[in-house]
Amino acid sequence: MKITSIKKYKGSSYEVITDDERTMYIHIDIIHDFGLNIGSEIDENELDEIIYSSNKRKAYQYSLYLLDYRDYSYRELFKKLENTYKNEDLCFEVMNKLVNLGMINDRRYAENLARKYIEVKKFGIQRAKREMYNKGIMSDTADKALEPYLNYTEENIIELLNKKYARYLSDPDDRKNIEKAKNSLVRMGYKFDEINNAVNIYFENLEDTEN
Repeated sequence: MKITSIKKYKGSSYEVITDDERTMYIHIDIIHDFGLNIGSEIDENELDEIIYSSNKRKAYQYSLYLLDYRDYSYRELFKKLENTYKNEDLCFEVMNKLVNLGMINDRRYAENLARKYIEVKKFGIQRAKREMYNKGIMSDTADKALEPYLNYTEENIIELLNKKYARYLSDPDDRKNIEKAKNSLVRMGYKFDEINNAVNIYFENLEDTEN
């Protein structure tokens, strides 16, 4: 087949049309790499290679664009690429390049998420791990990243009780409001025994303050 037209499409893509009326959108770097010009003759195998190489280049650039805004886990970014380019081999090649360049690092990403969820958002370990899994972090990696925060639980709950749920805790005999506070803490990812212990400490501190 022969290329009959090459013209700019958008961004770094060019519209390439062949004499059998096929239309493709090829990255400019791939056009240069394969020496494509109007009148160039290509066969089916070469065409497949050109399209694959162009899509791989686009997928890599798309990945860089996404990573400019935030970190991604391997699994999370792979899924995004696969949904767009529908080719596992291509996605693995792009992801392996990103890993080798240090741009995808699940351990580093997990450590940053753990710090955010525990120190900033004050989530319990269970909620933090669930959120990390939703970001594509596997269980073992999440556990290792959360390990330094295992002793933050009581301190974080007490801080939440003081700053966020104190309105429910003015009366130690008001079971209804106390349960509201406890249920909110369960949703934050804390265990019942952790919550009950912290609530007891809260009321002990409150009583000492009043005395």
